[in-house]
Amino acid sequence: EVQLVESGGGLVQPGGSLRLSCAASGFTFSSDAMSWVRQAPGKGLEWVSTISSGGGVTTYANSVKGRFTISRDNAKNSLYLQMNSLKPEDTAVYYCQVLRTRLRGQGTQVTVSS
Repeated sequence: EVQLVESGGGLVQPGGSLRLSCAASGFTFSSDAMSWVRQAPGKGLEWVSTISSGGGVTTYANSVKGRFTISRDNAKNSLYLQMNSLKPEDTAVYYCQVLRTRLRGQGTQVTVSS
């Protein structure tokens, strides 16, 4: 059974940082490209970033480019999202997602507010 468990969310002030983690199991993590997506209150799902299976290729939405960094540790079956210079508009539930199947975890809440 595929499992994706996100963690690391919380309440942070504008300009602050958070690091999200996603623990993956039930599939060959190192063979799959992975993404982070998010859903803000009252809005649809928004793609944030994708990383290739080996980690060598990364892409970002324009809204987070230069502020967020996606990475992975295939030895630990883990995906990460380092978020810096956070803005109120980054407030959302963040999900890790298997790119191939679009399967995602339960999400972790990120709230950016003073």
